[in-house]
Amino acid sequence: MKTSFTLAFTLLACAASAADGPSIYRNPALSKSAIVFEHAGDLWSVGRQGGVAVRLTSGAGVESQPVFSPDGTQVAFTGEYDGNIDVFVIPATGGVPKRVTYHPAPDLALGWTPDGKRILFTSSRSAYSRFSELFTIAPEGGPEEKLPLPIGYEGAYSPDGKQIAYVPMRRAFAVWKRYRGGTTTPVWIADLATSKVEKLPRPNSNDYNPMWAGGRVWFLSDREGPVTLYSYDSKTKKVARAVENKGLDFKSASAAGDTIAVEQFGSIHLFDIKSGKMSPVSITVSGDMPEVREDRKSVV
Repeated sequence: MKTSFTLAFTLLACAASAADGPSIYRNPALSKSAIVFEHAGDLWSVGRQGGVAVRLTSGAGVESQPVFSPDGTQVAFTGEYDGNIDVFVIPATGGVPKRVTYHPAPDLALGWTPDGKRILFTSSRSAYSRFSELFTIAPEGGPEEKLPLPIGYEGAYSPDGKQIAYVPMRRAFAVWKRYRGGTTTPVWIADLATSKVEKLPRPNSNDYNPMWAGGRVWFLSDREGPVTLYSYDSKTKKVARAVENKGLDFKSASAAGDTIAVEQFGSIHLFDIKSGKMSPVSITVSGDMPEVREDRKSVV
């Protein structure tokens, strides 16, 4: 009886803390004026300056991996609606999500082509074994087009659409630190006309989340300890660390213009490429959170 009471009290305390204290904001997507992020299985939107976020989605499934269209008017995301994992599109101001892909294999949203006419996603739909490939599809749906690359899990188009920075391997672990086995992930740059690949220099590190900004490729890496932000200049062929991270790993990032949104320990920060400064974004979410309501559970 005492054990049951203690467990119930602990659960209630955690619920109160979750409702009134720090929250977890994940996978930010950045536009010129707004940030869309994951929280409690839904997507939320807030201005770059921070403030009270607005819930964009409230479906029964989990919505994740939001990516803004180049003009900032639409958000593509990965949704677990209708019993499957597919790419969906929603207006950046909110609305009814539109399903874009319909294949039984999981389709995961990654980004957009620079002209905003197609959505980039990764899928194992046509793979003959256990790997994924990169595809594009129109936001209104229709036939997909496979990129001329044999494998791909993450990707981002160059501003002119002629190249793509991509990750050709699945990340071995999402939470293990300093993994140095045979499946560490590199970032490569492919010429889409010739499929010629340029490999970014790395010391067998875990490199991922490629982005283009300021004429360079930006990515996250654990090559010098905690995961932090790096950039690669294709002219000098050199990698430079943008931020010295002495804290917890950076988990995800998104670029728009001269700014990069970074997720670290459930909070979102904005990195200014020109000044090299990182500043936190103060965000508040307010909504119906069934998970943090008081509840009784049997422990027998």
